Amino acid sequence: MKLSFPYGEEKIIFEIDERNVLDIIQPKKVLVGNEKEIIRHALENPVNSVTFKEFISDAKKILFIVNDGTRSTPTAKVIDVIYDDIKEMNFQFIVAVGSHRKPTAEEFKRIFGKYHNIFRNNIIVHDAVNSEMINMGKTSLGTEVLINKLAVEADRIVVISSIEPHYFAGYTGGRKSFFPGIAGYRTIEQNHKLALNPQAAILKLEGNPIHEDMMEAAGKVKTNTFAILLVTDNEHCISSASAGNIKDSFFASIPKADEMYISKVRGKADIVVAIIEKPFDDDLYQSHKGIENARSILKKNGILILVSKCKNGIGKNEFYDLLNFCNSPGEVFKKIEENYVLGYHKAAKLADFMQNHELWMVTDIPEEKLKKIFIRTFDSLKKAIDNALELKGKNTKILFILDAAVTVPKM
Repeated sequence: MKLSFPYGEEKIIFEIDERNVLDIIQPKKVLVGNEKEIIRHALENPVNSVTFKEFISDAKKILFIVNDGTRSTPTAKVIDVIYDDIKEMNFQFIVAVGSHRKPTAEEFKRIFGKYHNIFRNNIIVHDAVNSEMINMGKTSLGTEVLINKLAVEADRIVVISSIEPHYFAGYTGGRKSFFPGIAGYRTIEQNHKLALNPQAAILKLEGNPIHEDMMEAAGKVKTNTFAILLVTDNEHCISSASAGNIKDSFFASIPKADEMYISKVRGKADIVVAIIEKPFDDDLYQSHKGIENARSILKKNGILILVSKCKNGIGKNEFYDLLNFCNSPGEVFKKIEENYVLGYHKAAKLADFMQNHELWMVTDIPEEKLKKIFIRTFDSLKKAIDNALELKGKNTKILFILDAAVTVPKM
């Protein structure tokens, strides 16, 4: 059988014996209805809140918090619906990059669409190190809550975000727009250290220290807030929307996100091929999400083949530097105990994975760079699969996961 998978702007096309294919997990698609009506219905029927128009009616200064280029949130589609309501008002947009880099010119256009030029003078990019912060105290888990002062100076906040499974926060969206979105570097580092706890896991909220810490931190922001939360398919088409109270609209979106992103599988496989698609194929730091999503259906000592172009290489490199410094994955945990740095949680997740499985990649990242962190690379998916079948047996079944950074296979 012939298979075709995305690889950056290109396609990987190859032949495989269908007897080797256990399953191909496809992202769900929605029947594209009237997306504007979906958004309008959410704004006019909010969860535990007045309507959007009522919320902004007497606002003096509105702060819109929007996702950065590492998320596929269709922010411009929301702006399409609310533009006439806000165009004469006093507002700013802040791009919630957390500790990520500033968006590229291409990403700015993807986030704001035609409104990038219209709102250019009203757009600010959060800087976790250099933006002026307000100290809101500490959470019960000891996280120092530093938040961009714009969130305190505004009298209304509107969060525009999307809900997807997240490998250690349980889900994206809602409270994550504040923390890590517009939080100080120290806050992000202290919160993300909690990802070392095994309870910080995908699809898990209750008992998840990352989620609970974020919720408590977000609760310290007293500015009136209205959330607009979207669930989309892998082509960024909106399947549902919830709006209103930031906490209640978040929980209202969870079942819709589960329906969209969780895919049932019949069993575990010795070989799993995880295809990373835009925007998560930008670098290894973001592509790592696909590893965490796929690991639950990979047998012990199995081979995961991660397919991701990674045009910007490693990304935030603290996790890489730690893995590169260690002689084995097992040594990583000892180094983290001695001194935690933001990004080390990702090194810990990778090290844990590589103690029980093999990680191979088809990527543009140079072979010598990945070899230093125990990852084997191939210049074609066919070569990687042929080598995996040689090791595991010619009759071994392979499970393919498309858009693996957001598709969550579940037994």
